[in-house]
Parts: sequence; structure tokens; C-alpha cells
Amino acid sequence: MENITSPERSLLMSRIAQRDTKPEMVVRRLIHSLGYRFRLQRRELPGTPDLVLPRFRKVVFVHGCFWHRHPGCKLASFPKTKIDFWRDKFSRNIERDNRKEAELIALGWDVLTVWECQTRKPEALRVRLRDWLSDSINCNNSNN
Repeated sequence: MENITSPERSLLMSRIAQRDTKPEMVVRRLIHSLGYRFRLQRRELPGTPDLVLPRFRKVVFVHGCFWHRHPGCKLASFPKTKIDFWRDKFSRNIERDNRKEAELIALGWDVLTVWECQTRKPEALRVRLRDWLSDSINCNNSNN
């Protein structure tokens, strides 16, 4: 049983950053170092993507493995208390993520999800980002 009061829990939860997280900062630095410029948290887009590259119609979500349930990841552990609450919470998060991604795709955006655990291997992530972003350059050049 947890020995934490509701106000204490609320305080703890309020300290969980929604933007400018360490994983997000890693992704920002990598994309910037590749020579790309981006906008942050464009609220007019479904799901408020973490990074938006309007010129290429690409968006990046940087998801925490725990909150967004990265399949097969050890960081996506399941709390041992309030199981029903957490099961519902996580399934709503997953459903919302899928819905927002589908909405963005329907609007013509290319969506990339970077998981928190992937930011721990920056060189591999750099290659993935470079390849994903270079696809847009190749597509834009072939249309000219």
C-alpha cells in the first residue's frame, strides 16, 4: 500500500515535465546539428507535436516510454497499485496517440515517433533522423 497522500501525489505528478524534457532536448540538438530548423509544440496541429518542420511537412513526437507504453521496453513498467486506474490511463494515452497520428497523416504530415529509450543512443538516433529527414529533401528535389 502506498504511504502517500493525495496532495503529495498531485505535487509529484505536477513536476513531470510536458515539454523541454531531456529526451526532447536530445532530439532537438540532433535535428539542429543536421542543419534543420523547426518549430516547437504547434498547438494548431493535432496532438501538439514536439517538433514541427513545416517546410517538409514533418512532425516529431518524443514519447516517454512509461506514459506512452513503448512496446517491449523495460521503461514501460506497470505500477503495482491502482491497476485498473493505470490500465485505463495507459489505454487512453495509446488511443489518443494513435488518433492524433492518424489525423496528422490525413492532413498530409509525415509523423515520426522517437521513444525516450532511443535517445540514450544518440548516434543511432542521429542516423535514423538523418535518413527520415533526407527523404523529404529527395522528394522535394524530384518534384522540381
